[in-house]
Amino acid sequence: MKVTIERNSLLKTLGHVQSVVERRNTIPILSNVMFEADGDMVAMTATDLDIAMVEHTGANVMAPGATTVPAHTLFDIVRKLPDGAEVELSLEDGERLVVKSGRSRFTLACLDKEDFPVMSEGDMPHRFELAAAELKRLIDKARFAISTEETRYYLNGIYLHVANGEDGATLRAVATDGHRLAQVEQDVPDGAAGMPGVIIPRKAVAEVRKLIDEFDGAVQVALSDTKIRFSFNGAVITSKLIDGTFPDYSRVIPKGNDKMLEMDCRVFAEAVDRVSTISSDKTRSVKLSLDKDTLTLSVNSPDSGTATEELAAAYDADPLEIGFNSRYLLDILAQVEGDTVQAFLADPSAPTVLRDMIDDGALYVLMPMRV
Repeated sequence: MKVTIERNSLLKTLGHVQSVVERRNTIPILSNVMFEADGDMVAMTATDLDIAMVEHTGANVMAPGATTVPAHTLFDIVRKLPDGAEVELSLEDGERLVVKSGRSRFTLACLDKEDFPVMSEGDMPHRFELAAAELKRLIDKARFAISTEETRYYLNGIYLHVANGEDGATLRAVATDGHRLAQVEQDVPDGAAGMPGVIIPRKAVAEVRKLIDEFDGAVQVALSDTKIRFSFNGAVITSKLIDGTFPDYSRVIPKGNDKMLEMDCRVFAEAVDRVSTISSDKTRSVKLSLDKDTLTLSVNSPDSGTATEELAAAYDADPLEIGFNSRYLLDILAQVEGDTVQAFLADPSAPTVLRDMIDDGALYVLMPMRV
């Protein structure tokens, strides 16, 4: 194998695939990225046995071939080469990859590509397309609520499914950690109607989101009961799904919250951030006291002191005092795109529903806490 690639395109592709590779591996070959050079393209593949990523980039292939090399080491080398440099990769004796650029020369140990694990995709009967902007929205507005608690592994991802809403079927993404819940929905794409509900793992969600950051076209999605594949722009990510049952989240979303608070989202978020500075505990609890057209935020910490801030708000129901984890509240407010946020409350112990005024398809639920 002998190829030359422009440094920036090699760095971009390598940067994408090497992020799948775990820093610590008990199986040496999982630390490597597989290079396959053929025609005028190089395919780079990385896997951690749960996710596999393949991305193609244009190259001048003088001799086709394939090998595997340490992913993070090669990425660091290419990252430190000068911008715009030509990089030559050549395989010597099938055991060493020689990397040359200008006056720099590196020799890396290789492992046989025959030992590189290939993820069997199997049949993926459900296929549909999603615009990259729609996929970004589904991911961004839901992923902050993904649980990191390993014991409740079935909450460690985004639950993607077709749900029957008030206005008919919708494609819905839901994430929850038991303290807050995010539900985002949009029109069902052609081909998605019969798909099973699937839980996409947190790492796969993060990798897909990174890749579509600079992409504006359509993303092809294919899935089965056990795997999901995203294909776009010369890259393919295949991931195993979480094998578990997502809880019936609809039972957590209250229907009868009749007290409505409406206020400027940015002003609210900044005030919550300010008063929670005084809170010394991990929860950063903040108390909201609601009265006619006023909202008073307060924090009382036995160690640090007290903080209060009064804000103007649209509220004409009975007075109410309710406490929240300020970090969870700020996470939700960060997802609101419009200027105004609506909160629907019932009582100090009932979940609160928050909505974005300009995005009907997004809904958030926040559990209260004692303060």
